[in-house]
Amino acid sequence: MRTERRAWIRSARTGAVCLAVCALSLQLGGLSTAAPSSGSSGSSGSLGSVEGSVSSGSTIPGPLQEDPGPKPELRDDIVVPAIVGEKVTAPQAVRLTVASPALRREVGVEILLPADNSVPRPALYMLEGVDAGEKSSGWMTIGGAPAFFADKNVNVVMLNGGIASLYSDWENPDPRLGLHKWETFITEELPPLIDARLKTNGINAIAGNSMGAMGAMMLAQRFPDMYRGVAVFSGCYSTMDPLGRTAVQATISSRSGDPANIWGVPGGPEWEAHDSLINAEKLRGKEIYVSTANGRPGSDETLQTPELLERLVIGGGIEVAAHACTKMFDARLQELKIPAQVDYEPNGTHAWAYWRERLPKAWPTLSRALGV
Repeated sequence: MRTERRAWIRSARTGAVCLAVCALSLQLGGLSTAAPSSGSSGSSGSLGSVEGSVSSGSTIPGPLQEDPGPKPELRDDIVVPAIVGEKVTAPQAVRLTVASPALRREVGVEILLPADNSVPRPALYMLEGVDAGEKSSGWMTIGGAPAFFADKNVNVVMLNGGIASLYSDWENPDPRLGLHKWETFITEELPPLIDARLKTNGINAIAGNSMGAMGAMMLAQRFPDMYRGVAVFSGCYSTMDPLGRTAVQATISSRSGDPANIWGVPGGPEWEAHDSLINAEKLRGKEIYVSTANGRPGSDETLQTPELLERLVIGGGIEVAAHACTKMFDARLQELKIPAQVDYEPNGTHAWAYWRERLPKAWPTLSRALGV
């Protein structure tokens, strides 16, 4: 509970501004929850429309930006991806240290091992939100993963680090956030090491919450042969429309980064390539689970809830935006007749308490994808 409270305090200064920017984008862009129409990038009313979007650069005023902390030191001597350290942290958990040429540093990777490891098992990669920490994944500390997966026959792979990165390969290093080449790390460098060390069966799925939801869906559509399923909680899945564009820019600038460094000029080819609405056809054939709440107070908002006001105002507002993003994504999948389970929770804010509750609801979808 103390860890969760600290997470809320960290986000208090920036969350309200993120909400205000997203709300402004909704008003200016005239967004609806109808399925976006198809069309060429930049055409009026098309998936690629940039009308109403904000420009590149920080969208959150400097005094309200969160300090991301010191950048990881870069090294020039890492030329081959390798596991360079391993520590058992619990009977069913291990933390690997992985040397990454793409990131030019060592990265912590936490693993939850299968209940029965006598035969090769699949792997589930799990991403998290904007404050992705270097020491431990939120799924391990407050997300409920250790307890939930204790009796599951799957290798759960959780990354340490990636603050405000969207788990993407950035076009330029950022002066405050450093070098982000997470897509290369997650899709090229890490899987062979995981498969060899854990003796997996080569079947993968991916999941994520908040920023990690956006990143997981991006990776699922950009690497369709790598993941058989995807589960996401409270995310935004577009990058070209006003709401999606603003979500990207607010996520980055909330931690003092410059969105101009991620994919070049907003509305350009890389922004379009990362838009999971435009590229939703690439998700066909996958097991898909998507969930969101509506931002109204739920069972975890009581008079005893730490930082209740921030939870209601900030967490509620961000979840309203996630709900709008999910409605758009749902409509797009329906337009393409791509099957998916989409859960609209009756109440709830943007908080780990609700993602813990939704993880078991996503498991039937993930278990089908993983074959367990």
